[in-house]
Amino acid sequence: MKTRPPGRALRIIVGLATVMGLAACGSPAAGGPAAGTATPPKDGGAITFLIDSLGDTWIPNNSAISSFQGHIWGHLTDKLVYVDDKGAVSPWVAEKWEQNATATEFTLHLRQGVTFSDKTPLDAAAVVANLDIWSKGDPTRGINPIGLFPKTYDHSQAVDTTTVKVFFKAPTLGFIPTLGYHGSILISPKTIALPSAQQADLSNDIGSGPFVLASWKEGDSVVLKKRPDYNWGPKALGHEGPARLDSITYKLVAEPSVRTSAVQSGQADVAYNPSPQELASFKSQGFTTATPRYLGFVNGFAINTKVAPFDDVKVRQALQHGIDRKEIISTVYTEDWLPAQSLFQSNVPGATDRSADFAYDADKANRLLDEAGWVKGADGVRAKDGKRLEFTLYANPYLAASKSVDELVAQQLGKLGFKTTIQAFDVVTYGERVKINSPSVAAYEVTRSFIDAGTVAGVLTDANKGENWFGLGQTDAKLVQLATGVAAADSVEKRAPLLDELQGHVLQQGYFVPLTQIVQRLYLQSPKLQGVTYNGIAYANYYAAWLG
Repeated sequence: MKTRPPGRALRIIVGLATVMGLAACGSPAAGGPAAGTATPPKDGGAITFLIDSLGDTWIPNNSAISSFQGHIWGHLTDKLVYVDDKGAVSPWVAEKWEQNATATEFTLHLRQGVTFSDKTPLDAAAVVANLDIWSKGDPTRGINPIGLFPKTYDHSQAVDTTTVKVFFKAPTLGFIPTLGYHGSILISPKTIALPSAQQADLSNDIGSGPFVLASWKEGDSVVLKKRPDYNWGPKALGHEGPARLDSITYKLVAEPSVRTSAVQSGQADVAYNPSPQELASFKSQGFTTATPRYLGFVNGFAINTKVAPFDDVKVRQALQHGIDRKEIISTVYTEDWLPAQSLFQSNVPGATDRSADFAYDADKANRLLDEAGWVKGADGVRAKDGKRLEFTLYANPYLAASKSVDELVAQQLGKLGFKTTIQAFDVVTYGERVKINSPSVAAYEVTRSFIDAGTVAGVLTDANKGENWFGLGQTDAKLVQLATGVAAADSVEKRAPLLDELQGHVLQQGYFVPLTQIVQRLYLQSPKLQGVTYNGIAYANYYAAWLG
């Protein structure tokens, strides 16, 4: 049932429009994750988190990977393993695990006594039901499989109430880490069996996490309250028992300045996605800011090789070498952003430094365009066979500074003879119109997290039902060979050289154009809120947090 949030949340939001520009309050706190430890942890209190979207559905499989709903799911549900920001995997609901020598069979041993919020057991049968729906989804009910869940999954079986055996059709080194992916949330089999329309009602979605749903209003707010009997959080967070906070209110506030001003005035505790350029000012006022990097792809463009002008490798390579990444960081971002070294974030295990493959070189970019037959006209725009060298960049609504970055890229490319236009949509419209393999989208800005680099082989081509990001199908035999080799490797040692070569090939062919290492999830936080942690996909976790 959808109900209106408690009065405190309403009072907070009523005053938001009037708090613009108010001075900060509270004692100074250092910027960064888990900042501020001056007072000992204590129980109690409520926080309000202001967010710019709550998405368009609550079907667990379809919404758990969202940059917005993922915050709520991270507190309503648990995962089998915990993954930190270095990619290290540690126990959670799965206490331990084993795999066979070929990485085709895994055994999960579950923690005893874990229950869903309706008191039913989170046992082996429940885990099997979740693994099946993550892998296959249910198209007949409009339920998607979880993106990047291993496509080699065959089946799993409950050996007893606390033991699950999982079987794959081929070596799958990334299975255990992927259990910590934000889509891999454990949901009650009762919820999984519901029609999608009922799953879209958040009150029907039963998890086992440290918080439960108190109320929600579609397109407005979600209120969570502490679950008193919770006692199985990941040991990596250094806290046992129930959450310390009593409640969390997630409130939709579209305007960034209203979100940040509410935190400055003390009417809210966290503002999601503040402007990067304002972070230094917030820090100087004594507020906490966090810019955690997630494990995944860097921010960049996946190029559709079927769409002109990027059906020509030399044009792709000119684009690759024609972008000045240092200028992007110095102009749009701050010292919290790092230059890209590959198509993967540098904290991803297995990522290598391939920055030479896409180094800025305007002379080389111009020479490549000349060789490809594109000639500058009187207006500075190149043309070939009567067609201008032009394409559209679509600002990514999931990134606070995407439009500013795209405008700078357009300026840089303009000097080379490209005509680049910018189109911006809201989150919902962007999801509908800007899709990989769309015949009208030449470059798609990627902000994709993943836990294990081996799983990305499933997105590069359409082999083994891959997502075919670059529109290549299987026409690039070397890419197919490398991707297949990475996916099929049965040890990290065998996979490492293939993964390095794969990164180099993708970059040299101009299939992926890196911009910067990504900081997608930005946080402005009251200095009173302490003990916040950030996982490998950069979500703020308030299980161990408290108000000082």
